[in-house]
Amino acid sequence: MPRSVNSVAAKARRKKILKQAKGYFGRRKNVHTVAKNAVDRGLTFAYRDRKQNKRNFRSLWITRINAGAREYGMSYSEFIGKVNKNGISLNRKVLADLAMNHPDAFKAIVDKVK
Repeated sequence: MPRSVNSVAAKARRKKILKQAKGYFGRRKNVHTVAKNAVDRGLTFAYRDRKQNKRNFRSLWITRINAGAREYGMSYSEFIGKVNKNGISLNRKVLADLAMNHPDAFKAIVDKVK
């Protein structure tokens, strides 16, 4: 009886890994065993950094809001506390954008919460 091997599926699996490794340098792009390790590592970093990206942006927005609030003699925590207390439901992303690109609108918010 002839040996049964599922080479179609095996080739498809290898092809999938090599497709994901496209653009990698050296043997990482065309040798399956090396590419598999590189792709696994890359996917791990991609998963981790999707979370870190959110943290980094929040940190950036806080820095921008703090800089904007200090121009009007308030600290970041003071400003955010008063914004929440006054029921202004703008998130940090929007507040940071206003502080950077629309100083008049940001000043209006600061005047409202003071």
